[in-house]
Amino acid sequence: MDNYRVFPGKKINLKDWSPNAPDNGDLDKKSTKEVLEKLTLELENLQELLYAEHKRKFLVVLQGMDTSGKDGVIRHVFEGVNPQGVRVASFKVPTPIELDHDYLWRIHSQLPGRGEIVIFNRSHYEDVLVVRVHNLVEEILWKKRFQQINQFERILADEGTTILKFFLHIDLDEQKKRLQERLDDPTKHWKFNLGDLKERKLWSEYIKAYEDVLNKTSTNWAPWYIVPANQKWYRNLVIASVIVNTLKKCKMEFPQPFQPLDGVVIE
Repeated sequence: MDNYRVFPGKKINLKDWSPNAPDNGDLDKKSTKEVLEKLTLELENLQELLYAEHKRKFLVVLQGMDTSGKDGVIRHVFEGVNPQGVRVASFKVPTPIELDHDYLWRIHSQLPGRGEIVIFNRSHYEDVLVVRVHNLVEEILWKKRFQQINQFERILADEGTTILKFFLHIDLDEQKKRLQERLDDPTKHWKFNLGDLKERKLWSEYIKAYEDVLNKTSTNWAPWYIVPANQKWYRNLVIASVIVNTLKKCKMEFPQPFQPLDGVVIE
């Protein structure tokens, strides 16, 4: 999975990163189904351990173009976890109250507590993506935010938060296909937003913005992963693998009982 990690100092041009699963005859949705099921079971057990140990915090950031599959990742990768210890935070257009504060103000209240996994469906990175593409703030302001975000995430890491950031990489043709599926299926009309078509016309501007994000904010304490997301099954496999492997490296342990239990008999 390190093949998908953006290491600090490595120049990223998304044209060099395929949005497709590797061309391997032995690798397909059917052959990896069992692997993904095993990973989701491991994640379920590791999440329980994280919650019980109650020492560490875990933040997963999902970013990507419209239809890249952020909701799908949450639904499939985290399907077996206990909702008591997992929470999803979605960041849409800021409210008037949020706009009255600094751009990180609304992020703070959604961060994970000890023993908790929080998944950001979009995140603080909207403030160097959407605001840039749509010229919502002056360039001098959003350019400062790269360093500010790095410092913000460093504080979180120093305070015990493990951070993983995933850019779900699809191409323009795949987005067209997924938008058409929403348009053709009445049960998916609620997902279709005419505004997505306007954003689609800004594809190249968003790619440039994402390249800056990946180049300037992938750090040792909060790495980015560029996930091939044209094939949903492979997207889920990559993300589940990275999360499970990272949680394993935490070497968590169940806490000791509050009092000795030797000799306790339940009558």
